[in-house]
This record gives sequence, C-alpha cells and structure tokens, in this order.
Amino acid sequence: MTTAFIDRRTLLKTGASALALTASGVPAAVAQEKRLRMYWWGSRERAERTFKVNDLYSARNPGVKIDGETLSWGDYWPRLATQAAGRNAPDIIQMDYRYIFEYARRGALLALDEFMPAVLNIADFGKDAIDSGRVDGKVYGVSLGLNSTAILYNKTAFEAAGVNPPTHETTWAQFAEICAELTKATKKEGFWGSQDGGGVEPGLEIWMRQRGKALYTPEGKLGFDAKDIAEWYGYWDDMRKRKACVPPDVQALDRGSNDSAMLSLGKAATAFEHSNLLVGYQTLNPQKLSMTMYPTGGPGAKPGQYLKPSQMWSVYARTKFNEEAARIVNFFVEDQEAAKVLTVERGVPASAAMRKFITPDLNELDQQSIRYISLVSDRVGPLPAPPPNGAGEIQRTLRRINEEVGFARTTVNAAGKQFIEEAQSILARG
Repeated sequence: MTTAFIDRRTLLKTGASALALTASGVPAAVAQEKRLRMYWWGSRERAERTFKVNDLYSARNPGVKIDGETLSWGDYWPRLATQAAGRNAPDIIQMDYRYIFEYARRGALLALDEFMPAVLNIADFGKDAIDSGRVDGKVYGVSLGLNSTAILYNKTAFEAAGVNPPTHETTWAQFAEICAELTKATKKEGFWGSQDGGGVEPGLEIWMRQRGKALYTPEGKLGFDAKDIAEWYGYWDDMRKRKACVPPDVQALDRGSNDSAMLSLGKAATAFEHSNLLVGYQTLNPQKLSMTMYPTGGPGAKPGQYLKPSQMWSVYARTKFNEEAARIVNFFVEDQEAAKVLTVERGVPASAAMRKFITPDLNELDQQSIRYISLVSDRVGPLPAPPPNGAGEIQRTLRRINEEVGFARTTVNAAGKQFIEEAQSILARG
C-alpha cells in the first residue's frame, strides 16, 4: 500500500496568496519566483521533520516555496524511475548509495562541484563522507547522515534472563552461544535469541568482507563462490538447530518492515539492521533497546562493516533552479536550526559542526546513535563498490533459498550451488 504525505499546507497557502495578488493586479508569477519539488522516502516522523525544515527555509527566503512528497521505499523507486524517464523528476531527490551511480551515469543528476564551497559548503564532512556521493570524480549526492550496520537488541530481555548481550568484540561463534543461552534462559514462550539472519544481505556482506572477499566486485560480479555462501547458510542452519534463532515458520512473518521484524513482534531479542533505525524500532518496542556492531570474524579477520550515507540529497539535472536547490541542500546539512529539527533521524550528521551543536540537547537514544558511529569509525573498512543492476533480485534470492534450507527443502551445499547459479544468471541479464 502506498504511503504518501503531500505538503498541502504549502499548496493551500500558495494558492490563496496567488489569487489575492492576481486580484490586486500583481502577477502571481512575479510574486512566486521559485517553486521547487522535493521527494523522499521514509516514515511519517521523517515527513514532519522535513516539512518543518522546508518551512524554516521558506521563512528565511520568502521568494522560495518547496513542495514535498514522500512515499514508502518500495513505491518510491518505481515512481522516481517513471518521472526521470519522463523528464519530470523533482528538483531535489533523496538518493540511496545503491542507486546514485545508475542515476548519475544516465544523466539524471546534476554535478554539484560548481557550487562548492560558495553555495554548498560541506568541507567539514571530511573526505570519506564527501566521496560517498562522488561518481566518476564528481559530486552528485550530499550525505544526510552517517550510518552503519548494527545489531539492535532488547536490553531488557537480556537483563531479565541474566545473559550478557553481544558487544563489538563478540565473534560469530560467540554470538551463536549467546543467543542459544538466551533462548534457554528466557521465561517467555515463543521467544528466541535472534532473528534468522540467513537472508539478510548486509550480514552476508560483512561475513564475506571479514574473510577478505566482497559481495560484489567493482566490475559488478559476485565476489565469492558456492563454498563461501554454503558456509553462511550453514551457520544459520546450525543456529536454527540450536534454537538460537527463530524457526522458519516464525521468520516468515517478517515482511521486511520495522513493525513486522522479529524484534518488534516480540519473537527475538536481536535484529540485524542499520544504526539509524534504532529510534524507529524503539518507538515500536515497549522494552529498552540498545545496539552494537555485527559479530567480528575473530583474530586476524578484516573489518567487515563500513560507514555509508544513510541517504543523500541529489539535484535533478534538468531543474530550473540549480543554485537554489544547492542552497536548500546546504541548509539541510549545515544550518543549526535545521539540525535541531532533523537530529539523527536520517543518521548521524556528517558535518562535524552540526554533530557538536546538537549533541548536548539530544535524548539518550539519539546520543547513543552518535556514540555508536564514533565507536564504529575506528573499526570499519572502505566503502565498497555500489551494487550492480540485479542486486535487488539477488537479495530476494538470498532470502528465498535461506527459507528453503530452513524448511529442509534443500541441503546447505545444494543451496550454495543454487544461489551462485541463480545470482550469476541475474547479473548476466542485468
């Protein structure tokens, strides 16, 4: 079901003003010089924060109005693809690292380098955060927040069971022990230590990176083989057998949303997610949550996690207001008033100045997000190459085959071979 929130307040106010000005002999086009469209995905809370920042910008710049629209993740990308193909995309587009290379290379996004630093002054992001929006040497996206993968866990449940939760030093083997112990120690029926993470793509990517491999190569090929993926499926098969994670019929309840996740349904004590989702998960969970890093690969392993932009602002290549769009982007990431509204809902601000400014006024949950990024920053590897075309279908394949192993419809080794065959076929078509 499509979820959309349109800034009708702006539309109504603008319409009334235009009629009044026209009646008095002042052309509406003169009074309303610039009107830009902004488009993003996310929750209602994100929509409310974004509309408020847009109102702040318009209050300071009376000649500029920003019309906003937001959809759910699944509906967002088909709509954007249709608008871009019809040369009618919004002026300011929320962009994901997964798609920025595709949109930039087909000429749908505007290179922002010409506005740096006079209009777009993001030098305090640091090189890595700036480069996360760079495609073929030019900047096409500006980070709205730093983010990394994270295990979210039910702190209350661990304390009640008398089991120590995982930490940033916990290995995969130790994580399995912890989850099995929690399942056994808990007094709640139908409650397990972990979700079944065998179908979680970020988990697989970290597992491979810790072993010196990659999910995808820079050329868009698989960076691992059948033996590697069989070991991954085998780990989760063992977790199920030890009752360290939920059984397959329970995991099937997960529809890929926060509210249907095992953690939110009260079925599991841990979830494999991203750090910027802690706030959203906590609103769905009456018990206290916390987070830590994904398990490590043990002594000698390479870093698995990395910092990435949770989202970026990009500007449409055919916008009529390129400089104004760049000013709006800068306002979102470098203005103190905007930062106080946005806080860490989209991730920890990439701007060092904005992080320092908002931290004292943040609640404990938001401050935990900032502390987490500080913890991760010294333990991460480089940002990987963006996923190739077909990666979304491969992600669904990973989950489906994991379910087949879980329901004992196939063996771990057969699953490894099947995944490689199907994934290579998908990439060949892409």
